[in-house]
Formats: sequence, C-alpha cells, structure tokens
Amino acid sequence: MSRSGADLALLLLGGFRTLVDAATAELARRGHEDVRPVHDFAMRAIAAGADSASELGRRLSISKQSAARTIAVLQERGYVARDTDPNDARRKRLQVTPLGFEVLHQGEAIFDELRDQWARQIGPAELEAIEKHLRALVDRQPVRFDTPGWITRDLGE
Repeated sequence: MSRSGADLALLLLGGFRTLVDAATAELARRGHEDVRPVHDFAMRAIAAGADSASELGRRLSISKQSAARTIAVLQERGYVARDTDPNDARRKRLQVTPLGFEVLHQGEAIFDELRDQWARQIGPAELEAIEKHLRALVDRQPVRFDTPGWITRDLGE
C-alpha cells in the first residue's frame, strides 16, 4: 500500500503525541498533575541558559508575552525561580529549581520506560532500526524550536 508524505508526517506526529501524552499521564500519576509538555520545553530552555522571558520566547518560538505567562505558571508551581543576577543587581535571572529538575528527571525516566514498552511491542531490533533511520533522516541535528533552519537547508534555500 502506497502512503503519502502527509501520512508519514501524521504517523511521526502520532508517535510523538502517543509518547508525550503517556508521559504526561504518568507524571500526573506520580504527583505532578500540573505539568504539561510546554513546561518541559521551557524548563529545558531555562536550564540551558534562557534566563529571561525574551530569551525563552526566542528559544521556543513564542511571543515574549506567552513566555512570561509560562514563566509565571512555572514560578507559581515552584519549578523555576527568579534570582538576582550576580553581575547586575537590577536584573533577575530565571533558574530551574530542584523541584523543576526532579520533574525533568522523572520525565526522562518515564520516556525510558515508554521506550522499553515500545521495544517489547515491536522488538528491540525493530525499534533500534526506526531510531537509526530517524537519526539519518534528521541529520543528527538537535531539535530546535527557535528556527526552521533545517527546513531551508533541505530545500536548498
């Protein structure tokens, strides 16, 4: 049966959603019912150096206002904090709190468990082959939310 490129894109998106939805549900069962995928993306960006709403917005390709709302939610829930910048007392820097790192680590463990489930379903060799092919197709580039550069590179623009 011949499939279209759109079918492939939907299958890949479906795989992503299946994993993310299962991880979100498991985090909720483990006591973190208030965590959403965007919170994970934001905390990872903050841990990697996005220390302001403007920078977080750039890294996630969202508006500064959306980034500020996400930061407010994360602060309210204790996942991130604003600390005084040691180089400029007028500036506040974002940092992931120990609770935020605990949620990130639990999420990583859950994704490992989900990967193991998939390996049991289709076989470890099959899953490794899928991962190998996906790595080859995405050219081992890290997933970035702030730029569609991989699209223009592939199109030769």
